[in-house]
Amino acid sequence: MALVPQSVLFCCDFNAVRSPMAEGMARKFYPRRIFVQSAGVRNELDVDGFSISVCAEIDVQIERHKVRSFHDMEDWGDRIDAYDLIVALSPAAQRQALEYTRYHAIDVEYWPVEDPTGLGETREAKLTAYRRTRDQIRERIIRRFGPPDPPRIPKKPDDDG
Repeated sequence: MALVPQSVLFCCDFNAVRSPMAEGMARKFYPRRIFVQSAGVRNELDVDGFSISVCAEIDVQIERHKVRSFHDMEDWGDRIDAYDLIVALSPAAQRQALEYTRYHAIDVEYWPVEDPTGLGETREAKLTAYRRTRDQIRERIIRRFGPPDPPRIPKKPDDDG
């Protein structure tokens, strides 16, 4: 297994389906080990409702995700070159990531993950496609970064006062 980076940027086309799923899962799985963000080549869509639904099934909350592009991140002062690893989940995102890393020593990995948008005729068929994508992402995350951190157990107040 490759070294686990301290900061990861997941990216896809619109930051509305695959990369928010990946960001949400990585945040849940490694809350104390890895700083995680996501971005898209473009930012013209809202986070996808089917992505929200299938992530909620595994207790990953992404409904508050704010869609952003690489350019948005730079405009807001988030330096792309500050990440240890960029994981591209689409060919367009891979090209964009390689362009950004041309002058910076940042690792870029391409994980070919199915784009579920436009798949399935019925709601259940669409959910099945989105679940397949979610599960592909989850499998790749765990294979790359290791088993999820154990859940943090809140400390109980002392009974003795």
